[in-house]
Amino acid sequence: MTPPCLFALIFWGSLFLTLYTFIGYPALMVGLGRFFPRRTRTQPQRRFPTVTVVLAVHNEAERILTRLQNLLNSDYPKEQLDVVVVSDGSTDATVERICSLNEPRVRLLAQPQRCGKAHCLNVALAAAGGEIIVFADTRQHFAPQTVAKLASHFSQPEIGGVSGALEIEPAGSHVGEGIDAYWHVEKLLRCSESRWDSCIGCSGAVYAIRRDLFKKLPSDTLLDDVVIPMQIAVAGYHIAFEPEAGAYDPQTLEPDRETIRKRRTLAGNYQMLFRHLSWLLPWRNRLWWNLISHKYLRLAAPFLLLAMFVANAMLLGQPRFRLLFFSQAFFYLLGACGLACSSRRLFLLSIPAGFVFLNWMALTALWQYLCRRATPAWEKV
Repeated sequence: MTPPCLFALIFWGSLFLTLYTFIGYPALMVGLGRFFPRRTRTQPQRRFPTVTVVLAVHNEAERILTRLQNLLNSDYPKEQLDVVVVSDGSTDATVERICSLNEPRVRLLAQPQRCGKAHCLNVALAAAGGEIIVFADTRQHFAPQTVAKLASHFSQPEIGGVSGALEIEPAGSHVGEGIDAYWHVEKLLRCSESRWDSCIGCSGAVYAIRRDLFKKLPSDTLLDDVVIPMQIAVAGYHIAFEPEAGAYDPQTLEPDRETIRKRRTLAGNYQMLFRHLSWLLPWRNRLWWNLISHKYLRLAAPFLLLAMFVANAMLLGQPRFRLLFFSQAFFYLLGACGLACSSRRLFLLSIPAGFVFLNWMALTALWQYLCRRATPAWEKV
């Protein structure tokens, strides 16, 4: 094969995989979810299962009481709902304020040292008594019907977990708007995956599982809200998506806040890839194709984009490739301008800036994971 043919093959192959990752797979799942939905065996909900809401917190004295009151006021039978809070080595007044609540439905487990979220979840699940576990975070607040909407799916015996819908305050910059667009596509994708079979991962701020399906997590797990649902799906259960089970986040997806969270999330994807290689085998995991398409091809996207750009540069002697090269260069120039002028809102820059930001995060997350700089102790953003 001559060098021009090889570079052309690299270019078209990288372009195809990039378009499939960000456009083709979501479009395909929307079609599969709409025209080939999974058959459900809905049974009437004759009773309300017992529910334990789990919160892992660190130095949340300012908002812990408001959050607990929000959970306790859920439209769900009070005698069927309780909360387990694990304080992960808090050094402020978090523990004291929870104790001051004097609420019998709230159980506090104070860890003397900071061990990370995965460890806290293991501790919480060992103490939880509910048939259904609802995972929540402190910053968001639930809609009144959220717990009931999540719990209602478990009348179907094949359902092992349910993801709620995280609603985020609109961003004020064009980079943030680009990330907002990505999040809207992500929610549509999860909904479509759920209709077809199971969504890949859940929103960590609002999802539920059957307690007896939980498997203890390694204490260094970074991405519990994907690992836990995948473990349940691999065991043969389905993971549903409930758009009416809302959790509302007042914090916008601005890049200065998203950098820490996104790097940690993507580093968790790398960790999951290398730790659970058997999930890539069709005979071990029926969702292997969805997992690769939804999670792992996004990790490969920066390398595909780089290969496409370099191969295109080697083919500048051909007019059609010259046009494609300058189109790429112009797109990245828009993205760079968007990142440099993040305080202004220009629609033309939103998608390129968000796209460049997210793919740059994927690269830096790989470096963070390889250098083992991603720790199980989460950071506030």
